[in-house]
Amino acid sequence: MNQRELKKLLTDLRKGKVPLKEAINRLKNLPYLDLGFAKLDTHRSLRQGFPEVILGKGKTIEQLKKIIEKIDNLEKNFLVTKLSSGVARRILDDFPHLSYFKEAQILAKKISKSKKGLILILSAGTSDIPIAAEAAVTAEVLGNRVQKIYDVGVAGIHRLFNHLKIIRKAKVLIVVAGMEGSLPAVVGGLVRGPVIALPTSVGYGANLKGIAAFLTMLNSCSPNVATVNIDNGFGAGYLASLINHGSV
Repeated sequence: MNQRELKKLLTDLRKGKVPLKEAINRLKNLPYLDLGFAKLDTHRSLRQGFPEVILGKGKTIEQLKKIIEKIDNLEKNFLVTKLSSGVARRILDDFPHLSYFKEAQILAKKISKSKKGLILILSAGTSDIPIAAEAAVTAEVLGNRVQKIYDVGVAGIHRLFNHLKIIRKAKVLIVVAGMEGSLPAVVGGLVRGPVIALPTSVGYGANLKGIAAFLTMLNSCSPNVATVNIDNGFGAGYLASLINHGSV
């Protein structure tokens, strides 16, 4: 949509010739911001309720700074994921008002203090915590109430049963596990709500950097379990937020 078309749309809206709903639908297809090396989707928040999320891994510091400068001016909040602490420190020199969550490797503007529903995050082991933290921070930035319970894997299943009350109270559960990845199926059998299985690359030998856990979760016999990709804490947190807010 060019400027002339946009001006005509807004004029017609003001005069009552175009319904508000139709105008919003047409604005959803506005163009992106072309930075040369990246095309920033400036209307993702209009279409989906939250801005385009920036993957920090694989981008240069200068590329990240240019993207962050643009999105920071446009949006009330945003996320940069998979961002190492060394790169984050250099970015924060230019953007000191942003917050970096080291354990989750996430950069954001702020954490929401929402009391909306409850997303409960369980990790099978302590080594799974970084990916669990990524899911937790994502969900919190998106405006959800989040609680975390760590190190309750099947090797000591009695540790899980001590938390049954809050497990059954949660609206959505994210269950994070590496190794053989069996914890989500166990939790799925204990609750009536949705369980998002989040495999991690934690493991060795036949774990195959998370593929064994991933396949176990895909083959879960608990029908309320759905699986995201290996180490995709952001995806798990985002999906849990959609469920918690009634978007799916």
